[in-house]
Amino acid sequence: MRLLSLFPILLFSLPSSAADPKPLLPCTIYQPATNAYYDINPIAVQPLIDHKTAHKDDRRGSWHARGYDTGTNFTLNFCAPVIETIEEAVGIKESLLKNISAFYEWKGKKYSIGQTSTELVFRGRELSLNYTDGSPCDSPSTHGRRKLKHDDDDDDDHDKKKDDKKKGDDDDDEDNKKSHKGKSSKDDNDDNVRRKSTLISLACDQNLPLGKAHVSFIGTSPDQCTYFFRAKTMAACGGVKEPPTGLGAGGVFFVIFLIFLAVYLLGGIAYQRTVQHQRGWRQLPNYNVWASIFSVLKDIIIILTSSCARLIPRRQGYNRLPSGGRGRGSRADDENRLIDQLDDEWDD
Repeated sequence: MRLLSLFPILLFSLPSSAADPKPLLPCTIYQPATNAYYDINPIAVQPLIDHKTAHKDDRRGSWHARGYDTGTNFTLNFCAPVIETIEEAVGIKESLLKNISAFYEWKGKKYSIGQTSTELVFRGRELSLNYTDGSPCDSPSTHGRRKLKHDDDDDDDHDKKKDDKKKGDDDDDEDNKKSHKGKSSKDDNDDNVRRKSTLISLACDQNLPLGKAHVSFIGTSPDQCTYFFRAKTMAACGGVKEPPTGLGAGGVFFVIFLIFLAVYLLGGIAYQRTVQHQRGWRQLPNYNVWASIFSVLKDIIIILTSSCARLIPRRQGYNRLPSGGRGRGSRADDENRLIDQLDDEWDD
């Protein structure tokens, strides 16, 4: 009875543990409307190991997109940093250079347009990937304010005495340079400064192989602070690869069946042994029923094996022994000679 009381606890604890969702792998997502599974990792270019790729058909470089009228080309990767080595980028700390996932080069300088991100986003039916925290954006209004402040300082200098005008102007120029220099370094290190970002729209293309993609540059914002790309790939079609999960519906029912079987056997044996005082195989619950079923199965197996044995062809009569090189005629002569000898003995 104690075992039976534990069964509801086991039964209710099983579904709760099986229903707990496991965290998604990086760069994977479920579509909220259809619950389809998307995995973009097949098009993520992995770094080389000993100057070799992990697989024969893997890419050796990041993905590229032509900028057309922008006068530059773009290099990017999906859910991983670019493969190319970046020693310096405008406005990016040295410790963050290895996390750049998209960049472009302009007049000998490299500009980051986003740090690595593995978080996919669904907006309706559109799948997208967003990179942020790139190089600082250009801000013309900031330069205008700086220039205006510089002009105000020059106007204040004209109110000074003529004898100290030249000296005061020189001092003010040095102060303005230091002020601008300190303000510039402060803006570079300020976390509130606007930085370049990248938005990649991922579209399904079943004509491309799984590990291939076609990346196109769509455009940029007027202030050249946000860059838009479109990537066509089979990985964005959904259902490319099922994520590793725990027990499914069949596994849950199988575990429940095992629990029922264990309770049936243990409870039945305890009852037969303690109440009915049975020993041996008769301790099993419903022993007579299981014994009759086993007997019927045994008879069926015997009938099937005997029926199959009759279908196997057999040789008729005794097997012929080796004759030592003599033919059938010589054996007949020996038999006749033996018969004649017996007849002669009989006549005598």
